[in-house]
Amino acid sequence: MIPLEIFGFLRLSVADILDILMVAIIIFLVFRWLRGSSAMNILIAIVALFIVRFVAGALGMKLMSALMDAVISVGAIALIVIFQPEIRQFLTRLGRRTGLRTEDAGHMNWFDRLLGRKDDSLVGTDVKEITQACRDMAESSTGALIVILHKNSLEEIIDTGDRIDADIKARLIENIFYKNSPLHDGAMIIGHGRIIAARCTLPMTERTDLPAKYGMRHKSAVGISEQSDVDVIVVSEQRGTISFVREGVIYPIENINELRLRLEPQKKEDEDRN
Repeated sequence: MIPLEIFGFLRLSVADILDILMVAIIIFLVFRWLRGSSAMNILIAIVALFIVRFVAGALGMKLMSALMDAVISVGAIALIVIFQPEIRQFLTRLGRRTGLRTEDAGHMNWFDRLLGRKDDSLVGTDVKEITQACRDMAESSTGALIVILHKNSLEEIIDTGDRIDADIKARLIENIFYKNSPLHDGAMIIGHGRIIAARCTLPMTERTDLPAKYGMRHKSAVGISEQSDVDVIVVSEQRGTISFVREGVIYPIENINELRLRLEPQKKEDEDRN
């Protein structure tokens, strides 16, 4: 590579410039992913330690450099433990955004076929039953938390609740979330055209930037959607409103037709393409 002289003393090659740009982009993405989480302060402290190590090495401070090297070496193992939720979330999002999708979203790509994965999208009758139940529960201010599976099976989440294995029917959904029902507390899991389980426990998001109006159901919906390829419907018991959650983003639902469009397979395919 031909070196580039800047200010007469700093010699940079094209590879050096690309290296700096790539590192800058990675740092920017890490800060953006961790923004608003409890791990943000830890990341700032780690960056400060690296700056101290760089300055100590540049000034020839051997004792300080050795001390920082020891701290950083041991800290690398601690980072995996401290940032475990963020690392899992990052890898999940990276897997979703890999170039392994086919141009025709209506068919499985070769990678999904290899792993035996398929998208269990809802059919029209299932969408109708779910939206009808959500409308009725919103009108009666009945709280509900419904997780709709796609490619991830979530067996570890299903095992936390009670298996049902029933047809998707509006009346059954409403009865399960009825306030006096023993199964109303927790999440319902729907997949493979069936109501798989109820009273399931979902992981809570660690985000601190969610508005105060969102309660435990919304935080659980965000948490599971950050970690898995699922859609989540939340019916607020206090406000009688419906929210749709996908990939950690909460979409307020203004009317039942909007929820139906969110749940229909074609709608999801169009969003995935975008």
